[in-house]
Amino acid sequence: MSEREPYDPNANDPMGAAQANMRPAVLRRFFKEASIVEVDGGFALKLDGRGARTPGKAPLVAPRRAIAELIAAEWAGQGEIIELWTMPATRLANSAIDGVSKTLRETRAEVAQYAGSDLVCYRGEEPADLAAMQSQAHDPVLAWAREALGARFALARGVMFIEQPRAALERVEAAVGRYEDPFAVASLHVLTSLSGSALLALMIAHGAMDAQQAWRAAHVDEDFQILKWGVDEEARERREARWSEFATAAKVIAAL
Repeated sequence: MSEREPYDPNANDPMGAAQANMRPAVLRRFFKEASIVEVDGGFALKLDGRGARTPGKAPLVAPRRAIAELIAAEWAGQGEIIELWTMPATRLANSAIDGVSKTLRETRAEVAQYAGSDLVCYRGEEPADLAAMQSQAHDPVLAWAREALGARFALARGVMFIEQPRAALERVEAAVGRYEDPFAVASLHVLTSLSGSALLALMIAHGAMDAQQAWRAAHVDEDFQILKWGVDEEARERREARWSEFATAAKVIAAL
């Protein structure tokens, strides 16, 4: 990660870097202090005063101080072994700089594509208490899409695919297309892929819903199963890891 010793020269997946690399890192801590310095184009991470770099060897520079502070805090909080899976802001930055900056149009298209089968448009018919939970969590999202985006979506019952109105999809494409900063687009991608909903991601980006509310809305079915059958420990740990990614992406896009 530093100019003298990049931590992973092979990790240069254009989009997967935001969520991948969940395996433990093997690099031992090689620095004492992590700090940030204002530079042309933003705020750079410094490790013992030396500029840090992404896996693609680009300077690790965030567009806002708040984002750089998140990254520096992750590095400062590492122990003897640097564990990249505990560093979602760093991974998102790597993805934004090495990947999304070169594939903005494609990444925005991938985010917008989720609206064609958006999580909040699919409802169960039974049991009735699950259907009620889904309506309570998802109806406000569709109402926001109508009011804020002018996008009217159709509801599907069960798991059968339903074709959404072209006009609604175009409104979502336009809304996503307004984001040009790679960090913002990378954040939208993380929020969308982890929730299954482009509409929830856009609500967070617009400040219309906070990360916890969106996370609960995205996990109504899972939470219903937990109420019925209890918590599986391995599933809980996986969910906590995903939540860390999700919450960090929400902080990054809020800073922008």
